[in-house]
Amino acid sequence: MKDLATLGHRIRHYRSDAGLTLDQLGQRVGVAGSQLSLIENGRREPRLSLIGSIAAALGVAVSELLDDAPPSERAGLEIELERLQRGSVYASLGLPAVRPGKNVADETLTALVGLHRELARRSREAIATPEEARRANTELRQKQRSLDNHMASIEDIAEREVAAVGHVGGALTHRSVTRMAERLGFELVHVDDLPHSARSVTDLENGRIYLPPASIPGGHGLRSMALQAMAHRVLGHTEPESYADFLQQRLEINYFAAACLMPLRQSVDFLREAKGKHDIAVEDFRDAFGTTHESAALRFTNLATAHLDMEVHFLRVGDDGAVYKAYENDGLRLPVDVTGSTEGQLVCRHWSSRVAFARTNRTTEFYQYTDTPEGTFFDSTQTGSTSAGEFSITVGVPFVHSKWFRGRETTNRLTSTCPDESCCRRPDTRLSQRWSGKAWSSAKLHAHILSPLPSGTFPGVDDQELYEFLERHATQAG
Repeated sequence: MKDLATLGHRIRHYRSDAGLTLDQLGQRVGVAGSQLSLIENGRREPRLSLIGSIAAALGVAVSELLDDAPPSERAGLEIELERLQRGSVYASLGLPAVRPGKNVADETLTALVGLHRELARRSREAIATPEEARRANTELRQKQRSLDNHMASIEDIAEREVAAVGHVGGALTHRSVTRMAERLGFELVHVDDLPHSARSVTDLENGRIYLPPASIPGGHGLRSMALQAMAHRVLGHTEPESYADFLQQRLEINYFAAACLMPLRQSVDFLREAKGKHDIAVEDFRDAFGTTHESAALRFTNLATAHLDMEVHFLRVGDDGAVYKAYENDGLRLPVDVTGSTEGQLVCRHWSSRVAFARTNRTTEFYQYTDTPEGTFFDSTQTGSTSAGEFSITVGVPFVHSKWFRGRETTNRLTSTCPDESCCRRPDTRLSQRWSGKAWSSAKLHAHILSPLPSGTFPGVDDQELYEFLERHATQAG
């Protein structure tokens, strides 16, 4: 059903034009006037048959009642005020809602809506800080853990979109991605002047999705970026109202892109076959669908519990040992700060995620068993590098599930007792005695830890740069 508030306002508009009271209209359609009042106030969803009866009684087409547009400028303001007052920003103030009745002048209503818009804008700016991001990210990680990192509704949508362009197996081609965009009314345009703070930009007015140049290394990333941009439309996203909302949307578009690039049925069939051979390997999963190792590892976490009956953990760790991304539902104790956030925390030096950096041959995955206070875990780690430095991608499972994986015969085995500081955080006694008080070092500071993200409609994206980019390309296209 469409937005109930708009539907209610349109019914009230045409009822008033017809000169009917609620009770009079109710008599014509066979319902009480009080029930119609609930419908007009957006508090009850009417059956389609009742909408048809109301339309007939008012002498208008059903399509007129179901139109998305408010029936008047005043109605649009009333709908927006009601929506804003239901939002979390206004609710947090503990103030009563103002009902925009007939006695509220148009000027007063306009001023109230304007104040609410500004309140929402300032709230978005105020929360775009690393501290808020960590809190929201922690809550989102806990939520995904409760879902086993599996989102069935998005799986269904992705399967439908991929099937609509005739894709049946193998890696999703750039041509298929382009056709998916065209079905949604978008043209993919590659440019070399994207805003510095944006990975892609979607021009909703002119139906264009702007992406980096098609010749950049690792073209598979362009497919993912295009799919993420389309996902906002496919999943019905609106402008994020909070940082938590922004992170949820980002998670959903990443999930949609992965579910398109590595479709559910084909992925599960591939992994079940590998499990049957006791030869699951993320590198094979990656190569079969032409994605990055990180994408394949994350996609594995979407499917492992829901379809392969195994718990799992995932880590992306920098060469300094800091966590960039993490997920677990297998009991691995992730390093966390006092707020419960794991991003930026250091993993144990004995974990596969850090040990893998020391090996010479990095062309294949590194395998290791790690004994911890929570049990023994089997890990598969692949290292890589970007302009920002090296990183590792780890997928692991409890010992009981290691039998399904390639590399299970490894003799690499270490013990970790972290967060006990005696495990790996205290320096060797001999070295400590040798150098304590005899050295001085200046720390490398990660500036982004202290800096707020650019404030804007979309957290992290500079509005001025974004709008100047859109204007520039709209003018060129025109």
